Amino acid sequence: MELESVKGPSDLSALSTVELEDLAEQIRRRIVDTVSRNGGHLGSNLGSVEITLALHRSFDSPRDIILFDTGHQAYPHKLLTGRNADFDSLRRRGGISGYPNRAESEHDWIENSHASTALSYAYGMAAAFQVNTDDPSGLPLRRVVAVVGDGALTGGMAYEALNNIGHRRLPIIIIWNDNGRSYAPTISRLSSSLTKLRLNPSYIQARNRIKQVITDLPKVGNRAVNSLANMTSALREVIEPRVFFEALGVRYTGPIDGHDISELEYALAGAKEWNGPIVIHVLTQKGKGYPPAEDDELQCLHDLKVPQALSDVEGEPPVSYTEAFSKELVRIGRENPSVVVLTAAMGGPTGLLPFEAAFPARYFDVGIAEQHAVTAAAGMAMAGLHPVVAIYSTFMSRAFDQVNLDVGLHGLGVTFVMDRAGITGDDGPSHHGVLDLVQMLSVAGMTIFVPSSIEELRVQLHLAIEIEGPSSIRFSKTLAPRLIRGGVGVGLEERIVREGSSNTVIVGIGKMLVPALLAADLLESDGREVTVIDPRVIRPCPTAMVERLARADYVITVEDGLVHGGAGEFIAAAVHAVNPHVLFRHLGVPTHYLPHGNADVLLTELGLDGLGIARAIRTFLAQTEGQVRRAEF
Repeated sequence: MELESVKGPSDLSALSTVELEDLAEQIRRRIVDTVSRNGGHLGSNLGSVEITLALHRSFDSPRDIILFDTGHQAYPHKLLTGRNADFDSLRRRGGISGYPNRAESEHDWIENSHASTALSYAYGMAAAFQVNTDDPSGLPLRRVVAVVGDGALTGGMAYEALNNIGHRRLPIIIIWNDNGRSYAPTISRLSSSLTKLRLNPSYIQARNRIKQVITDLPKVGNRAVNSLANMTSALREVIEPRVFFEALGVRYTGPIDGHDISELEYALAGAKEWNGPIVIHVLTQKGKGYPPAEDDELQCLHDLKVPQALSDVEGEPPVSYTEAFSKELVRIGRENPSVVVLTAAMGGPTGLLPFEAAFPARYFDVGIAEQHAVTAAAGMAMAGLHPVVAIYSTFMSRAFDQVNLDVGLHGLGVTFVMDRAGITGDDGPSHHGVLDLVQMLSVAGMTIFVPSSIEELRVQLHLAIEIEGPSSIRFSKTLAPRLIRGGVGVGLEERIVREGSSNTVIVGIGKMLVPALLAADLLESDGREVTVIDPRVIRPCPTAMVERLARADYVITVEDGLVHGGAGEFIAAAVHAVNPHVLFRHLGVPTHYLPHGNADVLLTELGLDGLGIARAIRTFLAQTEGQVRRAEF
């Protein structure tokens, strides 16, 4: 059967094993071709093809609920639920999302790109079906299946959900897609230990030998064998660790070959008969069927990125903030042995692997467990180290309570490095890093750095580690200028990048300094010479900057984070404490869930490019200058 002919899961029911295997290969080719052009998650989706085929043949989606955790393994699901014709638009503006998306299909129940959440969703849905069922037996009328893999079981939230699922004995089917990895090899002993033990020939031989010995015991042998539960428990105590899932009240079966559709369907049929929660342990190969991914030992081509281009302000080749951070952190590590780094299963994407190579004992990957990472960093700081916690801006939200109360409340020297801050682009609403400035500004005593260039990042990283108390640095996913108009600031002071003669000042925060300068150049054609300031630090708000802004009539702040509660409003509050008559206009991100698309395009649509900023300033000045004149008369 041709992939183009698959309009929905019902089209799979009549296919033979040979036809299913052929369809699996077609799906892989479609994913590789599209991701190679558009970017996106590759390895995890190539590994989940057969699982997805078996699920859609075994269950009645969308009546039966299939949840993917993490959501970046759902490309095969999209292709089998009527979205093949639109798949070329993957991750493009106005096209289909790189994650499950409720607006796209009735088969998508959750828009989950933050890992370790599906089991909690499953618990809530299954509990609701149990409460609302008309079946006197109390069993739900609909199935709930959670595909948990690619590192999702390294997150603590998953275990909280498992505890409740087992306690309530909800009939949830959990597919543990065990590829031994998340973004890179998974930081978890559970997967590797169980799999190795259950597949180890010595274990199998020992189990069978002990069973035979027990059977042959005079008088009590048959009784012991009949007491299967006791015998099984004894065997586990002797040969293998207590099975984690069954200790939580969740039945365990496996491991089975996750690329054998017939074996998967057999296991799913058996799971349906079990009156309670059950885990099917499925072994898969991340990057299956695509040699470059299979040969990538680190990430199995977890994701592919389309190359970006940027005209640098100083004309030098652009680099990424992440790359610059990575190199500078290694230099700092050589100078300061108290510096350690922590990551939540994102050592590669956040640029920490060179630090690990140089100082392996000072590198800590805690898995997809941001909360634990932050509180662990607090403990390290209490013991005399200076931890650097590098996490994507969007994922830092998961650990805000720990940032606030475990680090902030104790005034600890922990530096939070938030990569992918601001509008990130193709990964969509769950990945835009627009909350971090609002969050960090609400943590008392947090020093907040906003580097606008590569050289500023290097200087500010040293400052963050040297100061006492908590600090944070944010930077974007996009390429960055090495220098902006030939300068770098000093200490915790602002830098005046463009001095104007008018009473109007633009404050370009972090990445937005470049479009602020472009807007100032455009305004010059109107005969208005505006000043442009790079604040460099949002808190403590630079004293000289506050004084300079307090002497202005009009101040425009520009940031790629939320306007409400953001950096612009914070600066305005400090200025108004000196001169309440200064008029402010804050440009930034509205409080909406923004779609996926090219980051620069999204910023343009928000009016956060040079032209948009200049246009907003002209409107603001036309309105407020009239008000000022009326007030003077």
